[in-house]
Amino acid sequence: MAGARDRLPLWVQTRCGLEPRTLAALTVVLLVAAGLAGGYFWTGRPEPVRAPEVVRAAPATVAPAGRSGPEPEAREEAGPPPAPSVSSVGKVVVDVGGKVRRPGVLTLPAGSRVADALRAAGGVRSGADLTGINRARVLSDGEQVLVDVPGAQVAGPGPGSGGGAGGTGGGSAPGTPVSLNTATVEQLDTLPGVGPVLAQHIVDHRTEHGGFRSVAELREVTGIGERRFADLEPLVRP
Repeated sequence: MAGARDRLPLWVQTRCGLEPRTLAALTVVLLVAAGLAGGYFWTGRPEPVRAPEVVRAAPATVAPAGRSGPEPEAREEAGPPPAPSVSSVGKVVVDVGGKVRRPGVLTLPAGSRVADALRAAGGVRSGADLTGINRARVLSDGEQVLVDVPGAQVAGPGPGSGGGAGGTGGGSAPGTPVSLNTATVEQLDTLPGVGPVLAQHIVDHRTEHGGFRSVAELREVTGIGERRFADLEPLVRP
């Protein structure tokens, strides 16, 4: 230790007055501090970063020749095919007469309305009275549509079809069922248990839903319960 002290500069020896033991301890502290500093800088050194691997998209699958359409998975996800519309199934045959330009028997797509039948007949003549004709009503197979024919009776509909529409409102002959699709409020008011208010409800329901397709739809009218429907069922027709 004395030799190490002798090798120190003179000004250190004179100013610090270090004892050999103190000088040795200071040397150890300096060495430990230098080691810690070296370890700190070593751990904080920059390290190379590996580039991420490139993920390539899977190649698209090409359907074999002669095969078309979606894959089975796509076919399962797709919803069921839409149901065919009413107008694309079947036909209806109606007899259009009265004040139309081309009266006669017409074949129209099922689901057509009275307005479609009048249009197919060339349209109504000038001055024709359309009062009592519900042009929004859906046509039934075998019915007759009469335009402005005073006193004319509606021809009997074909099997399973609804009633026709006459130019005078579609009145029925005495003793025959009243047509729900053509009767006026006054005619419906003559039915048992049906007053002016309920008759107006029937007409409003007919206008809103495009006519009655069956007598059973009478249950949907406000004010008609099961008991009243049972009384009216044998007295009316679509």
